[in-house]
Amino acid sequence: MASFAPLGELITANGRHKKRINYIYDSDIGNFAYETGHPMKPHRIRLAHSLVMNYGLYKKMEIYRAKPASSLEMTQFHTNEYIDFLKMVTPDNMHNYVNEQNKFNVGGDSPIFDGLFDFCAISAGGSMEGAARLNRGKCDIAINWAGGLHHAKKGEGSGFCYVNVVARHSTNSPPLCARLDIVLAILELLRFHQRVLYIDIDVHHGDGVEEAFYTTDRVMTASFHRFGEFFPGTGELRDIGVGQGKHYSVNFPLRDGIDDVSYKAIFEPVIEKIIEHYRPGAVVLQCGADSLSGDRLGSFNLSMRGHANCVKFVKSFNLPTLVLGGGGYTMNNVARTWAFETGVILDQPMDPVLPYNEYYQYYAPTYELDVRPSNASNANSRDYLNKITTSILENLKMVAFAPSVQMMDVPRDPVGMDEEADAESDDYDEDENNDVRYTQHRRDKMIVDDDGLVSDSDGDNDEKRPKKRLRRNVANYQSPITIQYEEEMTGQEITDSYTKEHESSINGTKLEKRVAQEDAVPQSPSSIGINSNILNLKTSESTSELMDLYGDTMIVDVPTIPHEETPRYTLLEIVE
Repeated sequence: MASFAPLGELITANGRHKKRINYIYDSDIGNFAYETGHPMKPHRIRLAHSLVMNYGLYKKMEIYRAKPASSLEMTQFHTNEYIDFLKMVTPDNMHNYVNEQNKFNVGGDSPIFDGLFDFCAISAGGSMEGAARLNRGKCDIAINWAGGLHHAKKGEGSGFCYVNVVARHSTNSPPLCARLDIVLAILELLRFHQRVLYIDIDVHHGDGVEEAFYTTDRVMTASFHRFGEFFPGTGELRDIGVGQGKHYSVNFPLRDGIDDVSYKAIFEPVIEKIIEHYRPGAVVLQCGADSLSGDRLGSFNLSMRGHANCVKFVKSFNLPTLVLGGGGYTMNNVARTWAFETGVILDQPMDPVLPYNEYYQYYAPTYELDVRPSNASNANSRDYLNKITTSILENLKMVAFAPSVQMMDVPRDPVGMDEEADAESDDYDEDENNDVRYTQHRRDKMIVDDDGLVSDSDGDNDEKRPKKRLRRNVANYQSPITIQYEEEMTGQEITDSYTKEHESSINGTKLEKRVAQEDAVPQSPSSIGINSNILNLKTSESTSELMDLYGDTMIVDVPTIPHEETPRYTLLEIVE
């Protein structure tokens, strides 16, 4: 029978910490609030972040504030009409959008509140930034506890989710959330990885993500959820995908009261077999905390340690991993668990007694880190779990071993900050903080290792010394087409498209002209059909040319791995 180590031992590192961890947090996320009495509380993200900081976990990872997603980025999955509606509607003018509210299923469990679009943009932007940093090799694991909202669908909100669901009204339905972020993050990962695995341990089925990739083998979805008369009512064992995506959706329907031992016994063999057969290039792990014991809307009986064991197990495969939040409606337990799982990812021991923080009163009366299981009965018999596990493992045998895709060029503009943007941030910090030895931007990128030594996380930063400024060289200001050539000119007018730096004589002299080298890469992106009809692969010159050919099928650009990556960053030189 499976057993768990004591609280401290579960997260004690066996050796030197080596993984590069990026933690994405926007302090504005806690300023948003659904309507009074609504179970979804964005403030829980702020509570979790406070514990992360007061436990000192920030010393072991880089912390970033991501750029909020733009409406253009959101329309990679959602319809323009739906995103425009989210931007325009407010509690003050919602009476003017009654038809749109009915059409997009917004209202009721998914209420309209002040800053709705900004809330969605922060959630989605953090997940997309984490995926982009994984793609660029800036980190091994990226964490965005504000993401992971998995119900939203192409043209409507659902289950407290506005971006990435279809809302269904039920007494057990979760609040509407912005789960578009998961689909957008996966689309970003697909630009560099042939296959992406999505794992969902929320108590509710991840219907929005499954539906988005139901017809493709580029993404495998695995969801462990409560099934039956429970929101959203999807996720049967027989739901395995269709068309090219057949056998690439895994659903493990569970009953009430599953405990740590039973969950571990089903989660580990299923995930291990999926990774063995599917060989994903990256993993997205949704850590919905409503599967914890005592959740306001959940019905499982997992302890904090049992929930965190899933994170630890997925981490053991050493794949690029994006860790997201999700559901969770008992705020103090959500904060405890996500802070603890941050420690698991960092291999850092954590004191069972909570450190004092600005939200200390939320954890009364115990003021302890642990979330313990209750004495609720487990309705999942051993025979039932074995039967479902056997069926899933048999289905996985039908999966093509490491399915491949055609090699394509990757577009030049990935989502998120690139190296040039990082350099601009360095410049800005040094201008604003020129009286200090280290800028705030560089200080945020420092990691304290287990020996107490401080170092920059990126190896290429080792050569940078304080007070040295990054300056752009002359190549940055030249024309975007680069060709060096010589020609004889006699009385010929020199056009504005050439540099006049070396011009000496117009009549009868040699003119040397330099134009900046063209850095454009021929693009031939593939397109992947997501939603319910058929996987549609085609080439497209621009996103504006994409057409919805199959009713509700959404066609989005998903370029694959390039033959040879062309640098997209401007070279910088260090000037004393």
